[in-house]
Amino acid sequence: MYNGILISLAATLSLLSPTAAWAQAANACDLNGDGVVNTLDIQLAVNMVVGLAPCKANITAPGVCDIVMVQRVTNAVVTGVCSTGALAPHSVSLNWTASTSTNVVGYNVYRGTQAGGPYTKLTPSPVVGKSYTDLTVLAGQTYYYVTTAVDNNNNESAYSNQAQAVIPTP
Repeated sequence: MYNGILISLAATLSLLSPTAAWAQAANACDLNGDGVVNTLDIQLAVNMVVGLAPCKANITAPGVCDIVMVQRVTNAVVTGVCSTGALAPHSVSLNWTASTSTNVVGYNVYRGTQAGGPYTKLTPSPVVGKSYTDLTVLAGQTYYYVTTAVDNNNNESAYSNQAQAVIPTP
């Protein structure tokens, strides 16, 4: 563990609302616009997430290309139902105070459903900056968040203080 890094974490709730562009799309999971949701759309979703294609998805939120978007496209291929951000209107915005250590390269964000953990890492790689938005929360749930600082040798600090977010029911 990389000790001596103090991180202060705060969570706020914000609502995402559907936009007119979402309502216009016949099927938001048909990313290539060929009228069929299939493995080509999954591949395009992955390419959008890794930056090989421009992010034009309107699934989790307008212009958001992340692992949740890929999962929703994959689910649409399997089930035939495209679940968009309009069905999950909540998010949690996290902000924290930067570490004073000079060799910090980013922060990992963790979430749990019980106070004190256990926590699951949400970020595949350290976040460069002092904020993160969790778009994968469910209505009626309570979540607990902590962050860690990561240094240039990939050492991770102890958990920050815990922030709680209570998600309203629709």
